[in-house]
Amino acid sequence: MTGTRVRLLRDGDWPEVIAAEERAYAPSGLSEGGAALRSRHRASPSTCFVLEDADGFCGYLLALPYPLFRCPDLSRAESDGVVRGSNLHAHDLVIAERARGRGLADRLLLHLEETGRAAGYRSLSLVAVRGSQVLWSRLGYRSRPEIALPASYGTEAVYMAKPLAPSSADAVPSPSRAEVG
Repeated sequence: MTGTRVRLLRDGDWPEVIAAEERAYAPSGLSEGGAALRSRHRASPSTCFVLEDADGFCGYLLALPYPLFRCPDLSRAESDGVVRGSNLHAHDLVIAERARGRGLADRLLLHLEETGRAAGYRSLSLVAVRGSQVLWSRLGYRSRPEIALPASYGTEAVYMAKPLAPSSADAVPSPSRAEVG
């Protein structure tokens, strides 16, 4: 991974981000399109990243604050309201085809964890699609099948969460104790 770096997403990155997202998700009907992706970035530009190496774009990660046990709907853009809370939602992560198999997804997620901790977030969440919960569970995310998801994710998607703060490493609160947006 020498020579790869994580940086904040910039306006000039959008053509590559949108193309990578479409290649990754359109075949399974999960592609959101540029307007929705940009809305996630507007909601939290300090938690959206691009990974690049000497040959350019390697992938991206879009994350935004979202109430624990809730997630963005793929069929809608985010409103302009600022969501506050203690949970950071890893909404979308794609590694470019040419860069796969190098552990770059883990690197982006580690960067997000560090960013989240530094900003005071207590947990990370995501929605595992296309059977990816096996990957996420090895990174410490716990499946929460009791959490209802928007229909836009399909029937096999699973909500997952992971504590960030060392003091809460043993458990993520149950939905009955979840924070409210």
